[in-house]
This record gives sequence, C-alpha cells and structure tokens, in this order.
Amino acid sequence: MLARETETALKTTPLHALHSASGGKMVPFAGYDMPVQFAPGVLREHLHTRNSAGLFDVSHMGQLELRAKSGRIEDAALALERLVPQDILAVAPGRQRYAQFTNEAGGILDDLMVANLGSHLFLVVNAACKAEDEAHLRSHLSDSCIIEPLADRALMALQGPSAESVLARLCPEISAMRFMDTGPRRIDGVDCFVSRSGYTGEDGFEISVPAEQAEALAKTLLANGDVLPIGLGARDSLRLEAGLCLYGHDIDTTTTPVEGALEWSVQKSRRQGGARAGGFPGADRILAQFEKGASRRRVGLRPEGRAPVREGAPLFADEVSSEPIGQVTSGGFGPSLNAPVAMGYLPVSLAAAGSLVFAELRGARLPLRVAATPFVPNTYKR
Repeated sequence: MLARETETALKTTPLHALHSASGGKMVPFAGYDMPVQFAPGVLREHLHTRNSAGLFDVSHMGQLELRAKSGRIEDAALALERLVPQDILAVAPGRQRYAQFTNEAGGILDDLMVANLGSHLFLVVNAACKAEDEAHLRSHLSDSCIIEPLADRALMALQGPSAESVLARLCPEISAMRFMDTGPRRIDGVDCFVSRSGYTGEDGFEISVPAEQAEALAKTLLANGDVLPIGLGARDSLRLEAGLCLYGHDIDTTTTPVEGALEWSVQKSRRQGGARAGGFPGADRILAQFEKGASRRRVGLRPEGRAPVREGAPLFADEVSSEPIGQVTSGGFGPSLNAPVAMGYLPVSLAAAGSLVFAELRGARLPLRVAATPFVPNTYKR
C-alpha cells in the first residue's frame, strides 16, 4: 500500500508517455516516475551507447537561470563564486564548467554544471537536490541576482560515438562544438540550449528543449536507426565505468572536493595564493586539504573475480581485521569490461593504484585492487 501511495505522488517528465509507449520499465527515482530500462535490457542499452548512440531522459534534473540585477554577466559569475570553489568568472561565453555547492564544513551540497550563455548563467543541478539548491541560491544571492527555475523545459542527453552524426542531420552547426561548449542551437526547427559533454564518458550532447516540443524531438532522434532509448540502469553502469560521481553516493555533505578526488575542478585562482582565493563555504578546510592533503580519498576499485561489490560494502586492510577502513560507494558489473568495477573511499596510505584491499561480501572477504579511473577511456571531442 505504501509503495502504491508513493507511486501516485510521483512526478512525470514531458517524455513520460513516450517511455510508456516504448515499453519502458518505470521505477521511482528522485521523486519521478522514470524508466530504468527498455525492452533490450540494461546490458544491451549500455553496449549500444558505447558503440552507437543512446537517448536519455534527464528532464527530472533542475534547470535554472542566474541573472545579475546589474545586467552584467561578470556580476552573476562573482556572485555564484560565493557558493562554489570554482572560477566562474573565467567561463567564457559559450562554455560551461563543472562545479560544486559546498557547505561550511567543506562538504558538497550538490554538484552542477554552470554555462555562460552571454547575458546570464545557465545551471543544471541534480533532481534530488533541485528544490534545496534553488532555496540555497535565493538565500545567498537574492540581493544581487534573479534566480529563475526553468520548469517549462525538458532535458535529454544524446550520447555515444554516433551522437554527432545523428544530431548534425538536424543541426549541422553542432559539429563545430567541442567538449564543454554550450549555447543556443536550432534543432529540427526547435530553439534549444545544447551542451557537448557527457555523463557516460562518451562524446555526446545535452539538449534543453521547451517541454511541449520535447516528445516530437525525441521521436525524431529515435527514428534514426543508430539511436535507442536508454534507461537509468545503463546510465548508472556507463557513468561508473567512466569513474564519474553520483551525488548522494560517491560525494555528499560529508565529503570535500579534495576527498572526492575532484581537485581538478578547482582552478588556481580560487586556491591559496590565487586572485580570488577562498570566499566560498568551507574554504578554510578545503584549501587546507589542498596544502596538506586529506586523510581519505575516493578511488577506483577492481574486484578480483566475477562477483560485483555493491554500494555500502565495508572495506578492510586485510582478510582478518575487524575494523573497516573504508566503504564502497558505487559498484556493479561493467559491461564494456566484462568485469565488476567499483568506487569507494580509502585512507590515503592505501589509495595508490595497485594497493590491495578487501570487501566483505556474504560473510567472505573479496580482494580488490585500487585502480585508476576512468575504467573505460573517455571519448570526449576536445
């Protein structure tokens, strides 16, 4: 009864009817009724995305515009820098950057994408956090900025080696885009915002489209024989192979960007000695970790054998110790590798590639090797 009550309260995306008509197996996710897989199944959907192109519905994610009341994009960028450790001022028009909202303890409230669309910033945040993120922005930036959620837009991702050729038939200009380029594009007569990045590790595009035109555009893309609809199951296995974090699992309010192995996302201008060092929540702790290091670190893990190690499995230094030294945060089977893969947190002393640790699985200790990520090389168009 509780499950049915929960399901009746679920929100739907503008592509919900299309998912049902396409045979999508629907499950609750972040308050939405979303497809976990379609008829081909997770394995085939995963491999199809790696080899051709997959279309993902990510309309459950939050889309917002951030405009400075002064009308100056620079003022919007500097305002956002009060909440994230990234250099937003340096994001050029037509480009985007990965960022994190941090709290006073240096933990991560959410991770997000920030695009410079010339007159304003365009933010994409995680579905489960979008209400809190909007409130966070309003609480801290309403003095200088206008925060506008774009509830009337859908969002889809076209990913895989055939993504460019598929989308270029409807919008030839996208072929000139490179990784992390973004901006307005007209696709099959529809005005969209397009970015070129990807949560799968594959080259691909994210397409923000007016909600009322989303289904027609999705059908046009799916009419191409190279494209299949892809559910949340394959989206998760693809991002895990790519070594990419899932918020609420691999990073959260208890992990800092340094502990999460996200140092690459924090530019020198925001670090100690930089032009605009600090000034964001948790800066003291995060910048101290840049200088002195953190005690633990997110790492890739390759289980020895065929058994997947799932989220929550405790990690041990050896086969007999009783005290865990860490925990698996994401784990499963990697179809591209035909082998299990995982990520988790370990003390820095054991975080070097090649280190041997053990996970507890059904009462036994399973050996895992620390491994570099991504597990599958990315194919972004640089």
